[in-house]
Amino acid sequence: MSAGPPSTRVKEPLERGLHEDGRRLTPQRRRVLNLFERIGSGSHLSAEDVHQHLLEAEARVSLATIYRTLRLLVEMGFLQELELTEGGRRFELCSGDHRDHHHLVCIRCGRTEEFESTPVIEAGREAAQSHGFELIESSLNVRAICPDCR
Repeated sequence: MSAGPPSTRVKEPLERGLHEDGRRLTPQRRRVLNLFERIGSGSHLSAEDVHQHLLEAEARVSLATIYRTLRLLVEMGFLQELELTEGGRRFELCSGDHRDHHHLVCIRCGRTEEFESTPVIEAGREAAQSHGFELIESSLNVRAICPDCR
């Protein structure tokens, strides 16, 4: 990716990828991606959270459009989807330097915190190798109860 502000780095590949698939970079798609760029990696938003943030910014985007846009941005590799049993689906900005991380998820309020663990990555690598797989990424979701919900 080229140097420059984060929004420039992401928009160029996004526009190129959409164009290759015969899709357009609509204002709604740009707004959703811009939101994730502003909040940065490590923030986990549901579709409803995205909708609320955009409404607060006076950007009118329907919830149905947000769901479609989030799926598209995950397919294109710009967002990562975190599927939580209690909290539905959450999305975060993909980051090359933030790939193998894990999530601590409160089963009551859905609060999500990230952590890194070399032993978890090594366990994934060993399991993949022992079964003839090639490890792509390692991710673990730990279900717990946060201090506020105890």
